Amino acid sequence: MAILEGFGCTLTERPKEADAVIVNTCTVIGATERKMLRRLALFADRDLYVTGCMPVVQMDKIRSVCTPHVIYPDEIRERAAGVGTRGPGATGVVQVASGCVGRCSYCITRFARGRLASAPAEDILDAVRALVASGAYEIQLTGQDVAAWGLERGELLPDLLQEIAKIPGRFAVRPGMMHPATVLGILDPLVRAYESEKIFRFLHLPVQSGSDTVLDRMQRGYAAADVVRIVDTFRDCYPDMMISSDFITGFPGETDEEFSQTLELLRRAAFVKVNITRYSRRPGTPAAALKDLPERIRKDRSRALLAEANRIYDSYNERWIGRETAIVATEKNAPGSTVCRNPCYLNVVVEEDLPFGFTGRAVITKNRRHYVTAELIPSDDEKV
Repeated sequence: MAILEGFGCTLTERPKEADAVIVNTCTVIGATERKMLRRLALFADRDLYVTGCMPVVQMDKIRSVCTPHVIYPDEIRERAAGVGTRGPGATGVVQVASGCVGRCSYCITRFARGRLASAPAEDILDAVRALVASGAYEIQLTGQDVAAWGLERGELLPDLLQEIAKIPGRFAVRPGMMHPATVLGILDPLVRAYESEKIFRFLHLPVQSGSDTVLDRMQRGYAAADVVRIVDTFRDCYPDMMISSDFITGFPGETDEEFSQTLELLRRAAFVKVNITRYSRRPGTPAAALKDLPERIRKDRSRALLAEANRIYDSYNERWIGRETAIVATEKNAPGSTVCRNPCYLNVVVEEDLPFGFTGRAVITKNRRHYVTAELIPSDDEKV
């Protein structure tokens, strides 16, 4: 969007007003792929441009519904003036790397994004400085595996986080998704990097399964015990730390016992906020040759995981009830209220209209599962 505006284009969210339509595609699972194809078909008679993962790996499917122009993701990166962009509210986004070092047997995204390509450290630091100067408070670092940043050049993410934390200004960094196998190689320095108040105590650790045999078939490169070690190491230092995860249910050949091990890992690690996906065969991946489990089994296991995850959400939030915490205002979802974050990235809703970037303290009052509500504590000036 920033590149187009730089060329003098006018952007609109109403397709009927547009001279050209751009669709940014995703193909991570079958349901998303089908949604993308329906959307492309909807605009097939327009001046249509397609970007994202699908044109890289599934151009034949795109051509079955339309004949668009193509903007490849690499071209977007090459034309971008910098790696940082402003999101809604007080949020800034910095893509630190594309691609990954993994070889997961079910993943089509690695074919689309390729091997790891890290942005230079100075470019990332410049992007953070610019976003902070523009008023961003929450800086989100994104990538297929943020923990892998710099590995192809002999650099390490913890060093980058420490350099970012030295940047002057009021902001905090939310590191993005980190592959457990990559985290294992940098675990101790990564934990130390989180000591800074400018790093949210938040970790997105997609584990996918709690069964070592399933993890082996997935070619994930770690065992369930490794996940427990990562979680325990972080929580020994930061007991309230929010650690989220992703799980795939019904991977080919998954037995009842293997699924029970996944449930046990979810309980043991007490992941807060869990993305659950029913296994979806992706063309061209090694796992595509394996026999699918019935959809009924995948769905039942997804529901069982979700029920346990909801219990954990509630348990984590209840720990905060009555506690005082620092907050920063980052979003607005409804008139008269403001979405804030605390140092552990807890989603805190305050029933007041606060300006973006507002910082203060609040008392957590109620658990709403996917967020908590809080009452603002008046500052000393307001008390007077």
